[in-house]
Amino acid sequence: MKKAVIEFADFGFQYRAQKEPTLHGITLTITEGEKVLIVGPSGSGKSTLAHCINGLIPFAYSGEMTGSLRIMGQEQQEMSIAELSDRVGTVLQDPDGQFVGLTVGEDIAFRLENDAIPQAEMLEKVNAAAIAVDIHEFLSSSPQELSGGQKQKTTLGGVLVGDVDILLFDEPLASLDPYTGKKAIELIDRVQREGGTTVIIIEHRLEEVLHRAVDRIIVMDEGHIVADLPAAELLSADLLRNVGIREPLYLTALKYAGCSITPDINPQHIDDVRLDEYAGKLKVWYENNNIQPTSLEYPPLLELRNVTFGYEKNRPVLQELTLRIGKGEMLSIAGRNGAGKSTLSKLICGFYRPTSGTIWMNGRDIGPDSIKERADRIGFVMQNPNHMISKTLLYDEVALGLILRGASVEHIRERVHAILKVCGLYAFRSWPISALSYGQKKRVTIASILVLEPEIIILDEPTAAQDYRHYNEMMEFLLTLVNQGMTVMMITHDMHLMLEYAQRTIVLAGGVKLADDSPERVLGDTEVVRSANLKETSLFTLALRSGLDQPSEFVRRFIAYDRRVRGR
Repeated sequence: MKKAVIEFADFGFQYRAQKEPTLHGITLTITEGEKVLIVGPSGSGKSTLAHCINGLIPFAYSGEMTGSLRIMGQEQQEMSIAELSDRVGTVLQDPDGQFVGLTVGEDIAFRLENDAIPQAEMLEKVNAAAIAVDIHEFLSSSPQELSGGQKQKTTLGGVLVGDVDILLFDEPLASLDPYTGKKAIELIDRVQREGGTTVIIIEHRLEEVLHRAVDRIIVMDEGHIVADLPAAELLSADLLRNVGIREPLYLTALKYAGCSITPDINPQHIDDVRLDEYAGKLKVWYENNNIQPTSLEYPPLLELRNVTFGYEKNRPVLQELTLRIGKGEMLSIAGRNGAGKSTLSKLICGFYRPTSGTIWMNGRDIGPDSIKERADRIGFVMQNPNHMISKTLLYDEVALGLILRGASVEHIRERVHAILKVCGLYAFRSWPISALSYGQKKRVTIASILVLEPEIIILDEPTAAQDYRHYNEMMEFLLTLVNQGMTVMMITHDMHLMLEYAQRTIVLAGGVKLADDSPERVLGDTEVVRSANLKETSLFTLALRSGLDQPSEFVRRFIAYDRRVRGR
């Protein structure tokens, strides 16, 4: 019988800054060598649970614990942070909070240096870890120069070089492109199988994590464990949808076609689903649901003409980039980590100036405009919320832009409260931002820009660390603004978001525009998918496995049908 490595017994925790506990009556045992996935909506207590396991609670976040938590047989409250770190390796949601080295190589080597590993062995282990997470070309780079996804790879490499009993991943896919995310899940799986390491993954992107099998899935909601089941059983129930977690899209498609989801069909991964009895139903559904797309024309709003830019001389990040964005359009920008997606947004906002080429808005070259002048019309939500937040209290942060514009107190209160309700933050309006989860902080930054009603809003990874219910509410609100003429540009690795909401997808690779088409056609183009580190959607795979000869058309029809079902 395998020994228990983590044991919660009627455990609770209340942050010092909060009136109510975040965790209630947690009883949970995780055994040696298990791989466990923990899911739940934003603010459900997932990250708090993780912080209790790795010692950030109580050493970084103070509060009151009740009940018992034992790590490797020892009471957590009797262990030092050094003892806990020797047993638990952690990859945090926010990679910037985990860097200690001046270069990527130094950061990955940090733990090895502390353990006095000989230099030759250290170099070998660092190189192996860097290659495993595809960051080896940046070993001499500063972590602060990297894209969000590259930073995430660096922190993952730094954890993998250590020899710990427990690996804890808090939203490991949040900043990774689809291909790299897939490889990260494969890497985590290999480490767990080959080393017998206990692995705990906290993640919203359920379908992506289930690319490799997990022993069980734990569902949290409002600080309680509401389910602890094998993946097949959980996916056959309605619990995920009820708590606001997105089920895999291929399961939604099967349900639309009248197929029953039971553990017997192996629903945990698209490659394993037994489709013998269901292929016919999918074909009938496909033939009966040919909803034709509506062709829309958008007046021009923003245009980049032959824009080239590089942070270093003779190393362009973007090359001769030309693209047009229409008024009232919702489009997505996709591509591998480091492709220049975030750089593009910073050029539009005026944080950097193009090396050559021009940027036009409403028929005028905005090159001479200052950052402040552009900010009156262009809203930008950064990938990392901690880079935007400047106030202590949530309400003050969202109200700041309106205050600086001289709005009346009454107008500010009315507007802020309305936006907070849409973003699922109204209940926290008096909270200190430090008490919020990473996903909630992300929504705070989005709310702080939406409240200003810009002509165009640029969202850098808007769904990172967001549960389906809250991001869906937020995107539906954005759609109402789009229908009123606002333009929304989303920089995203979330293929589901692209399919469900984007009217057009622009793909960047190697600093150039690789594709500009509808999301389903982009994700159905195998060459584009391969070149840009994207991933064919599970809907595409479902169509192929069901014998349909036009998988991209199946994806288009599913999205059109799904939008109609949801009243859009």
